[in-house]
Amino acid sequence: THSSGFTSPHKKMEDFYYHDEEDLNLNDSYEYNYEHSVCDKEEVRSFGSVFLPVIYALALVVGLAGNGLVVVVYSSRLRLRTLTDVCILNLAISDLLLLLTLPFWAADAVHGWQLGSVACKLTSFLYSTNFSCGMLMLACISVDRYRAVTQNPTGRTGTGARVRAFLVLPELIFSTVKHSHHRMACTAVYPHEMARAAKAALELLEVTLRFLLPFLVMVVCYCWVGRALSQAVGVRRDRKWRALRVLLAVVAVFLLTQLPYNVVKLCRALDVIYILVTDCDVSKGMDRALQVTESLALTHACINPVLYAFIGSSFRGHVLKVAKRLGQHYIISLFTILSMCFQLSSLSLEQKHLSNECKL
Repeated sequence: THSSGFTSPHKKMEDFYYHDEEDLNLNDSYEYNYEHSVCDKEEVRSFGSVFLPVIYALALVVGLAGNGLVVVVYSSRLRLRTLTDVCILNLAISDLLLLLTLPFWAADAVHGWQLGSVACKLTSFLYSTNFSCGMLMLACISVDRYRAVTQNPTGRTGTGARVRAFLVLPELIFSTVKHSHHRMACTAVYPHEMARAAKAALELLEVTLRFLLPFLVMVVCYCWVGRALSQAVGVRRDRKWRALRVLLAVVAVFLLTQLPYNVVKLCRALDVIYILVTDCDVSKGMDRALQVTESLALTHACINPVLYAFIGSSFRGHVLKVAKRLGQHYIISLFTILSMCFQLSSLSLEQKHLSNECKL
């Protein structure tokens, strides 16, 4: 399915490759030999060519609208008051950049990769970078909310940036265009001596740093936040429960969208290590599962604006202010245009009247 541990949606049709392709059992997940049999996965590619473009188109439209509004609203502020504000803005920008790569992967699913090796590396890099950035921003937001509730200031470090850089380097280095199954594919090609080890290590590392670490940080921080809210004095009971429901929704949505994808990735990593899958139908089922679960994971980029921005009353108030200001500009512009049209119409009538008088 994906060819590197740090996956991009274009790689659902391929497994990892070696430079040396004599070993069909490892080089290609679509036509490989188990006991001298060939597993033809044309139906998996056909499924992806229909399913992926539809899902990507929906995610693109919804995600651009929601994250675009977040960027407009937060950018219109004179200053961002908290670290959470900064993280929400960065989260929206990273989600937008992630979503903007989807048209390329949709075209790849239908026609194969047509844009060359440089575009392959760049698009893979953007996808992987912003996917990682989004997960780390979610953890950062939970830490800042914990800090705000406990009044325990924490300094900013460059750890997130270093982790993100480490996560995306394999995409930038190994992604290339390769001819496969009568079409070109943007995939990662590893040197023969490191292919199996690299594939397994990167898959496991991605599950750990993109899912387990952010999830554990969110659970720990939000548990402390929930405990502090439940013990807070002078806060109405309904407001406490509303805040706790928001925290539960944030964790639940993250778990529901990311857990299935990472379970499938973990199974693939174990298969790379121990060669567990020896049945063609099971292998095709895993490939379809990866297509579906990664599409589900991508929907988090569409849900983030609702969870982290629209739920907040301050954000809703700012949206109304921006809308009011834009509405006022619209009314003024409309009034100006109508006034100009009226003046032009009056001038035209006056010139016509003068022309008739001259003829008389």
